[in-house]
This record gives sequence, structure tokens and C-alpha cells, in this order.
Amino acid sequence: MGSKYNILFAGGGTGGHIFPAIAVAEKIRDLNPEASILFIGTRDKIESQVVPQNGFNFKPIWISGFQRKLALKNLLFPAKVLVSTLQSLFICMKFKPHLAIGTGAYVSFPAIWGASVMGAKAMLLEQNSYPGIANRLLERRAEQIHISFQDSQKYFREKSKLLLTGNPVRVSSENVSREESLKEFGLNPDKKTLLVLGGSLGARSINNAIKSNIKKLLEINYLQIVWQTGKNYFEELKILENERIIVKPFIKNMSAAYASADLILARAGATTIAEVAALALPVVFAPSPNVAEDHQYKNAKSIADAGACALIKDKQLDERLFPLINELISDDELLKKYRDGIRKFSRPNAAEVIAKSALLLAENRQG
Repeated sequence: MGSKYNILFAGGGTGGHIFPAIAVAEKIRDLNPEASILFIGTRDKIESQVVPQNGFNFKPIWISGFQRKLALKNLLFPAKVLVSTLQSLFICMKFKPHLAIGTGAYVSFPAIWGASVMGAKAMLLEQNSYPGIANRLLERRAEQIHISFQDSQKYFREKSKLLLTGNPVRVSSENVSREESLKEFGLNPDKKTLLVLGGSLGARSINNAIKSNIKKLLEINYLQIVWQTGKNYFEELKILENERIIVKPFIKNMSAAYASADLILARAGATTIAEVAALALPVVFAPSPNVAEDHQYKNAKSIADAGACALIKDKQLDERLFPLINELISDDELLKKYRDGIRKFSRPNAAEVIAKSALLLAENRQG
């Protein structure tokens, strides 16, 4: 696998779409250092920052999603689709990809479609139980569709292309000790740590529930908190930081954050589920109600039904947050049960499996 292949990635908008792509790209780079890798995304979303930070080339196109509610920006949507498709074709004419890998979101459609028109093979990664529109539109052009949840199968027509591979993750428990991670955050090794995650943009209801329950949480004198608020909420919440509460807009070193955690409160996005399962961490899921087909709740409920996590509905956060955290953080046996249970949902080798498949597809295209 030492030949020089050109491999295009497209996806973004949120960390849930871009971080699995980076995980696969890193594995491809490990397996074949000669491979040339290019990411296509949007200029104003997370991918424009994190892709170059991880050492990959990035090209932006002019595209944004169609708003489900009435919005003036929808009037520009047809023009954006046309322009972004032409931009993608131009990028592909210069880059000449052997393989194009789409990880979902609106930005992947013109890029993957354009690459396939130019003769590249296509692969899709679907992280969620309910596939996004872009992947459903692109399935006919794909050679393979790698899914993370069994439930996804019923939404695709091309069943022979489906592979239940799991969601690629970048976190690792190797070489990250609890002591080192607590030191990095300036926390006390004699206390238990609650890690609060609301995604890269943040989650208003989770942030509000922590804020309204903060006094009661701090009455648990052996508890300390690492709180990722998301960039949209950091300015209003950073005043709550003290020696037992670390407030961050975004956590870059997630391996260290996970290593510090005795319990996690998080949305039930596909990437978070894959990461906590891979690391076997006890978690309270508070699924977002603002997602297609309520897929976060469905994902989390399947884990909760197996006795492998706790589950709070979004509208119950204020009322149930403190009693549940108070119960769990003091019950080492239940925390161990959650660790052992959620480990069974892990597919830690997903990035490597997908990377090897990608290189084989690229080799066939070159041949």
C-alpha cells in the first residue's frame, strides 16, 4: 500500500461529521505516508480550523444547509448548490482523486458527487442511526457505505454496499493517566470528576441545568467539574469557574478530559457514544431533541435498555440532574456496571478497518 493515491474527504459543519473523517485520514496517513489527502468543507464551520490544525490540506466551497423553517437565506440555496458543485468539479480537476470519502452534512453532497463524476470511487461514512439527506442522495454513487448502527440499514436501498464498521474515533486511553490529566486541568486527584459535554457548539439545556444546580452539585464536597460549555455559551458562564469548576468553550485534548472523568454528562451524538464506548466510561446521556427522527434518543435508549448508561430526557434535565448525579457519583458498583456494559457497544478498530478499505478502493481505481 505504498503507492501515491489522491484521497478526497468531504464533510463538516459539526465535530460529529469532521472528527471521524480526520480519524480515518490519520490512519490512511499511517498506513500509506505517500497518500495525498485533501479535505473539502465550508469556510465558516469547525472544519476550516481543525483540518489544517491536524496537518491536512483544506479547500472551502460556498454551501450551507437548507433551513427547515422559513428563512431568507433559503433563497440563495439553489445558487449555492450550483456554485459549490462547480467549485467541487474544479477542485477535483486539479486534485484528480482516486477515492472520495463523504462523512455527511450538506457540504459532502456537491464534493462527493463532483468527484464521482470525475471518475473517483466513492465511500460514505454514516455515524448516526438515522442517515442524513446527503448520504441517502449519494448512496447510488458509493462503492461502500460504512454504518455505525444496525438501525441505519433500513434507511438505505443499496443493502449490498452496507458495512457495519462502527464510528471512527481519535481518543485513546494509552499514555494518558488520570493523574496527568487532572494536573493538566488543575484538579484535585482526591475528588471525583464530572465531565460535562454539550458538543462543539454547546447545549443550552445542559448548560442551564448545570448552572441552576451548581450550588447543590458543589455541596457534594468530593465532586469537581470539567465543563465544556461550547463557544456560544462560554462568555456568560465563565464567571462560574472556581477551583472546583473548570469552564472551557472547547476541549482540544479530549483524551485527557476523558481520562480525568469518573462520570460524564453528555448529548448522545454518534461521536460521543463511540468515544465513551471505546474508553468504557460511565455516562449520563441527555439526548438533543432537535435532531432528525429523534435519533439521539433512540441511540441512547438502546444503550440504556442494556443497562449500560443512564438516560435523561431533555425536558427533565433541571428536575432530575442533581438527584441522578448525586446517586451515581457515590455508587462505585453502578459506575462499574455502566463501564462494563457500554464497552460492549465499542468498535475501537473502526478507523483502521475503514482506512484499509479506502486504500484498496483507491488501488482498484488506480489500476
